[in-house]
Amino acid sequence: MENISKAIYLKNQLDNLRPIDKIQEERIMQKFRLDWNYHSNHLEGNSLTYGETKALILFGITAQGKPLQDHFEITGHNEAINWVIDVVKGDYPLNENFIRELHTLLLKQSYEVDAITPDGKPTKKRINVGSYKTSPNHVKTKTGEIFYFATPEETPSKMTDLINWYREKSEQKEVNPIFLAAEFHYKFIRIHPFDDGNGRTARILMNFILMKFDFPPVIIKTEDKANYFAVLQLADAGNIEAFVEYIAQNLIRSLEIMIAGANGEDIEEEDDLDKEIALLEQRLSKTKIKYSYNKAEKLKELFNFSIINFIEKFKLKMLKFGKLYSDVNFDIELDNMGLVKNNPLIDYFKKVDVYLIENVLDVKILFIGLKREELKGLSYLSEISIRFEEKFYYFNMSNGRIIQLSYSDVLDEKTINKIIQIEVKRHKEFIEQKIAEKENK
Repeated sequence: MENISKAIYLKNQLDNLRPIDKIQEERIMQKFRLDWNYHSNHLEGNSLTYGETKALILFGITAQGKPLQDHFEITGHNEAINWVIDVVKGDYPLNENFIRELHTLLLKQSYEVDAITPDGKPTKKRINVGSYKTSPNHVKTKTGEIFYFATPEETPSKMTDLINWYREKSEQKEVNPIFLAAEFHYKFIRIHPFDDGNGRTARILMNFILMKFDFPPVIIKTEDKANYFAVLQLADAGNIEAFVEYIAQNLIRSLEIMIAGANGEDIEEEDDLDKEIALLEQRLSKTKIKYSYNKAEKLKELFNFSIINFIEKFKLKMLKFGKLYSDVNFDIELDNMGLVKNNPLIDYFKKVDVYLIENVLDVKILFIGLKREELKGLSYLSEISIRFEEKFYYFNMSNGRIIQLSYSDVLDEKTINKIIQIEVKRHKEFIEQKIAEKENK
């Protein structure tokens, strides 16, 4: 199978890059976790957008006009993921107690949903968390046929059989983790052991198995819902290989993201900027919280140990372009502190009371007049803004990209160099483009 072979090849590449820098790995896993929370819940009908999901998980911001139950689903799912990410590092066995505990974390508390009686009358059905179903949960297909899952009476024995099957397969010497995880997902869905949350539970369990074997989690995107359900239906018709290949295909995307992150490369996907804009839009609608004393203390530490180092390195690296221009101006602007122009940075910041910083630190280098006759009127502004908020600070790059860090993150040399390299690349491409435009005329 082509996708499985490629996934195993990429896994070997990833293993060769291990151990991954701790901070970088945490950022990669944060991306997976946010995507996983949004897509897995949205597949089941949750109404929160990606931006609303991220705002809820990272900042505790609730979405106005959205059902409270949808918020519970996201926070419960996030707790379940965090628990799985933690226990996967140890020897926590995958058994029925594990699955029931996971389901309890996922759904949080028992609740009622609308249902239909066998004779077609509307009724209420109670969803009990952490307990196997007490009434049938068969579904009607598009053709009007009934698709039968395990009955409540069959469920306990079938779940025992599933765990025994998993234990036997996982202990085999030549076990293929992709086959194992995908088949477990499918077998679990065929039982449908709970009254609600079976799809989300199945995807978490599948990813638990993959992560047990040092694979990243698979994210089934909501945009691909039709294909996901189609391969599940193919498995129902006896073609389990199609479902395994589909899972492997999505695993390839996760492996490629993790390899890029391990190499210090960009892990953003094409739609990530749209997600960030949606998040910013959500956060702009909320009242800004005033900074606390603790925030100021963290800022002081951040400046003393990290920001000064970043600015010095940024200035040193970018000024290498100075030989290509007639003049260069280097400025730093701090909120409520006026303009700092070409000052010795370390000496200056030692005198600055960073408690006064309210919002943004702008580092600007203006390159004036390229040293080529037909290009001498061209200038270039290299600017990075560092925005400080309550729990996080952000590097806003000239190309529109936003890099988020928490105050507990270490702004180490690798991260500094990554940020600077983004602006170096942008400046280099600007010059190359202008030269090419003139040479092509």
